[in-house]
Amino acid sequence: MTWQVHQAQTQFSELLNATLNEGPQVVSRDGEDMAVLVPIDQWKRLRSGRATLKDLTQDLHVPTLKDLLLGPGPRFDDMMIPNRRRSRYRKTPKL
Repeated sequence: MTWQVHQAQTQFSELLNATLNEGPQVVSRDGEDMAVLVPIDQWKRLRSGRATLKDLTQDLHVPTLKDLLLGPGPRFDDMMIPNRRRSRYRKTPKL
């Protein structure tokens, strides 16, 4: 979730609770992202240099490519696919 600076200042305890329960929270000013509040365990992993992409995606609750490819259900239900037409072949010139 993105918080405006004023909202983050006045509701800091809610911002902190959201960070602990939902993961990193973005703080923006004038529509531009300025900072991120992250849980301390994630911060320690980032500072230690041992954080992997898998760690970061799990903390952000972002599915990996593998999760998306192996996930249930069709992925293109709302995609409009045009009907195929018969192929038109050019006549080959006679030599």
